[in-house]
Amino acid sequence: MSVIGIKSCIFSATRYSHENDKPSSLNSIGKSSFEQRFPRNLRSKVAPISCKISGSEARENQGTNGVSLSSKNKMEDYNTAMKRLMRSPYEYHHDLGMNYTLIRDELIVGSQPQKPEDIDHLKKEENVAYILNLQQDKDIEYWGIDLDSIVSRCKDLGIRHMRRPAKDFDPLSLRSQLPKAVSSLEWAVSEGKGRVYVHCTAGLGRAPAVSIAYMYWFCDMNLNTAYDALVSKRKCGPNKGAIRGATYDLAKKNDEWKEPFENLPENAFEDVADWERKLIQERVRAIRGT
Repeated sequence: MSVIGIKSCIFSATRYSHENDKPSSLNSIGKSSFEQRFPRNLRSKVAPISCKISGSEARENQGTNGVSLSSKNKMEDYNTAMKRLMRSPYEYHHDLGMNYTLIRDELIVGSQPQKPEDIDHLKKEENVAYILNLQQDKDIEYWGIDLDSIVSRCKDLGIRHMRRPAKDFDPLSLRSQLPKAVSSLEWAVSEGKGRVYVHCTAGLGRAPAVSIAYMYWFCDMNLNTAYDALVSKRKCGPNKGAIRGATYDLAKKNDEWKEPFENLPENAFEDVADWERKLIQERVRAIRGT
């Protein structure tokens, strides 16, 4: 794993099934509590990852570990939602700052930048020239991030900041937004001016899925190879079914006789023929600027 950071931290992680094709009707994490909480034994195993500290939390109402109670409650609620809706054992620790992983020489996947200094770090330490943000406005507001200051710092440093919002924990939203997000990512890579930093909130669902789809559609890999290449470096659980569905949507866009995706085998569209990949690439590139 190629992760550059200031402080080492531990995220709870266990192995689990990577594919979850079932959409959920609950897509927001704005509530302060949830009726059900996952048992503590889901957090028994750990996987190390390094972090870039983004600054101190507010000093009011601190808990015993120096983390504000408000931040702690938000993290608990967010991680509970992620475990319930994504069937994911991984956790996001906002208090430990931005964290990221170098997936390919041109591609970094990570969590949300939290302050302008994070942009300075990405530019200086990682030669980032493009940032692709997959968060909705409500995601950013939930964590109290000042996006305007981050975008302003990107402009100061000559970093192109792009947004392709998708709903958190929602495989159908992810499936529908993947082509547009991959179009932006592929364009940024093709410009060759520096690395692309792809992030959502935690860097565990939407951002990895977009990056895997890019590698699948544009880097001559099948889905499983692309998936394994990413999760072997960054422990996460992106929705493979959403990527398969988006691949189907692109390949069969104008096919009047196509079989409904829901009726296809579980491994359908985990690979495509060369002509289908070329067609997908043409259709993704055609989305640029939309």
